[in-house]
Amino acid sequence: MGRGVEESSLMAFYDELETRNAEQRAADLAKALPRQIAQAQANAKGYGAALADVDAAQVVDLAALAKLPVLRKSDLVAAQKSTPPFGGYAAHGVAGFDHVFQSPGPIYEPGMRGRDWWRMGRGLFAAGVGKNDVVQNCFSYHLTPAGMMFENGAAAVGATVLPAGTGQTELQVQAAAALGVTAYTGTPDYLKVILDKAAEMGVELGQLKKAVVGGGALFPSLRAEYADRGIACLQGYGTADLGSIAYETPAMEGMIVDEGVIVEIVTPGTGNPVSEGEVGEVVVTTLNPDYPLIRFATGDMSAVLAGQSPCGRTNMRIKGWMGRADQTAKIKGMFVRPEQVADLVARHGEVSKARVVVTRDGEADSMTVLCEAANGANVEQIEASVRDVLKLRGRVELQASGSLPNDGKVIDDQRSYD
Repeated sequence: MGRGVEESSLMAFYDELETRNAEQRAADLAKALPRQIAQAQANAKGYGAALADVDAAQVVDLAALAKLPVLRKSDLVAAQKSTPPFGGYAAHGVAGFDHVFQSPGPIYEPGMRGRDWWRMGRGLFAAGVGKNDVVQNCFSYHLTPAGMMFENGAAAVGATVLPAGTGQTELQVQAAAALGVTAYTGTPDYLKVILDKAAEMGVELGQLKKAVVGGGALFPSLRAEYADRGIACLQGYGTADLGSIAYETPAMEGMIVDEGVIVEIVTPGTGNPVSEGEVGEVVVTTLNPDYPLIRFATGDMSAVLAGQSPCGRTNMRIKGWMGRADQTAKIKGMFVRPEQVADLVARHGEVSKARVVVTRDGEADSMTVLCEAANGANVEQIEASVRDVLKLRGRVELQASGSLPNDGKVIDDQRSYD
């Protein structure tokens, strides 16, 4: 476990993985990645043809990984309907897991009790949670995995857990006071509900000093309010399928990518990595052999943050959640999807980036396609491709290189429905 879990300074580390240099990290990846691809080929039959012709031994870095197909949640949902319960993407059947969860979709996710299976301990440790803490875990324990994910993480760092879930706020306040709760895990806003209820009841919760939140946006004003109340609040970023993806440290400069996953930022609707700093969709490969998700598209937007965290951890940083990548819009009765926009760009080597802008012209939809393009680009040819790929007529406007916003949007629906 590295230095003891009771340490909470910036320079305390969960284990030696967090401080690997670039050469060691690349060498470890060159071993772990082929092993995980081979595991998926052997035990996760859902990949089928997608990985059938892949030589796992050659997938040793991000460049090789980027050549593999992306797995989308919609693909997983469809596979689970045809091959229940896990769609052929888990290495074991139901009996091989300790838990099975259901998330909206519905989609089923497996889980294990031991080994900090979802890797939540690392983010809790970074927030200073350890063996002397009592954690009020207000993530739901009902059907969805969040409650158990943080339960496992708290166990990994030696903390005691009050499995509170949501609701019954007065009882939550009473329990927090009686048990001397020192840390909170749950959604960002529910902590305020508890604190406000405690103030209303005249109950002092001054021992509560730490919070690790997720499942929603932590707005700066809310974080500042918690700080004013003496609570250091940090964010974790994860999903029910993947577990922990990234987490904040007290340095609060971006989010550190977890050591058990590989994160790529790609152009929405594609598997093509973007340049460092450019906003795109978060695609994750997990190194969990029980559930080997390869290039799983989260649907979330983020960007790589350059440089190394001041906290001393050396892994890649991302800027955190920056919106959703699913920008599908219905225009003149036709659906336009990000992958179609990517296809449009691919057809024209002179076009580096495109953005579909949807507005209203009177009572009719209007579509304009903004294209960053080199000199000599032929508008008429691009418009012909728009009709062919998007199945709609739209005006093409050429833009200077670098002029489109760096927000990851490829479909900008500006129509008002008020």
